[in-house]
Amino acid sequence: MRVHASAQGDLTVFGQDPIGVILLKVVGIFAIMVLMTLLTIWAERRVVGRMQMRIGPNRVGPFGLLQSLMDGVKLALKEEIIPKGVHIAVYCIAPVISATTAFLTFAVIPLGPEVSIFGHMTPLQLTDFPVSVLYVLAIASIGIYGIVLAGWASGSTYPLLGGLRSTAQMISYEIAMGLSFVAVFMYAQSMSTSQIVAGQEHLWYIILLLPSFVIYTVAMVGETNRAPFDLPEAEGELVGGFHTEYSSLKFALFFLAEYVNMVTVSAMATTLFLGGWRAPWPISMWSQANTGWWPMLWFFGKIFAFLFVFIWLRGTLPRMRYDQFMKFGWKVLIPVSLVWIMIVAAARQLKNNESVPTRSLLIAASVLIFMGVAISYVLEIRASKRADIEAERAALEANTEFDPFAGGFPVPPMPGQTPQPSRRIPVTLSANSVSAGEEQ
Repeated sequence: MRVHASAQGDLTVFGQDPIGVILLKVVGIFAIMVLMTLLTIWAERRVVGRMQMRIGPNRVGPFGLLQSLMDGVKLALKEEIIPKGVHIAVYCIAPVISATTAFLTFAVIPLGPEVSIFGHMTPLQLTDFPVSVLYVLAIASIGIYGIVLAGWASGSTYPLLGGLRSTAQMISYEIAMGLSFVAVFMYAQSMSTSQIVAGQEHLWYIILLLPSFVIYTVAMVGETNRAPFDLPEAEGELVGGFHTEYSSLKFALFFLAEYVNMVTVSAMATTLFLGGWRAPWPISMWSQANTGWWPMLWFFGKIFAFLFVFIWLRGTLPRMRYDQFMKFGWKVLIPVSLVWIMIVAAARQLKNNESVPTRSLLIAASVLIFMGVAISYVLEIRASKRADIEAERAALEANTEFDPFAGGFPVPPMPGQTPQPSRRIPVTLSANSVSAGEEQ
């Protein structure tokens, strides 16, 4: 009977485990996170290598599987260099904050239904409570402070710029992420992760709440500082961003936190929109698919699909400009989220009326929203091109002179601008220097 209760998202099954089972769950989650990090780093190097027609790691271990482990050992054994201008206390605690919060988030993620561990029936989840999704948002917000404090405490310009960019990124994309959760809360009528999974027994929320899923997937890439949203790091602009002044084990902690966060946000996307640990169709037609330890296989299969998308984006998309990044977060994701929340609220109100097909209305509203965003994007591109053409025509008519050395450095002229004659001082050679040159 307790299996059935857990399948329906009963929170009373949590908090009943003996201390040994709790410790086993904690160690198991930690081991899974570390193992997933090693596999993700290896997969990223192999997949990106394949995309770029390279081989990738293939020397350490079979197929290079131990390369990530060797990289971790190498980072731990490297000499640690601490600059003189750092705030030593904050400098040391910042990577610990990033790594610790990355692991804490996974505590409320359901990995499967109730199973027997040493004869004790327990859910495959460390804990759960009525506002567990808000707990995830709170921990994710604290984790960003590790990046912000690292940039400030380093006492250097480029890390400080990376920390400032991280602050703007946190404010912009956490709002969009939180708004994408609201539609799930309203439809599931719960903020508990296990109850949200239980609510997707017959239909996954990715179908009903597709705009929320798209907004969350975009926001989770920004939250994890991954390409094309890796502006806090931005190697081409900021050397290495917020972790420029870090080395050895402290840098390894930032590296670990990034990949653990990738796994965590992928697990949240799976839990909220892809049915959690429930088997996909047609595997779900098997009567034992959602019982025992099998659901962990479907759960981590979905996570690896999201991780592949992370890697795919890094191997294909260039980094966005900062103004494009801010514009996309504030002028696209947040307004669309607010409109979609009002639509979902209206659908929930109409759900009491059995004559109104709320599911069909939500799907139709999703299609209309995507069409509206696509049309507005096309219109904006056309308006931008029209403005560029008009500016070029105006410049051609004005035929203004352009000083390429006005800022101290040579700059090429824009269309329609006529460069002024060069202000370089002509070099005059004396007869002695000419004769000396001829002798050489």
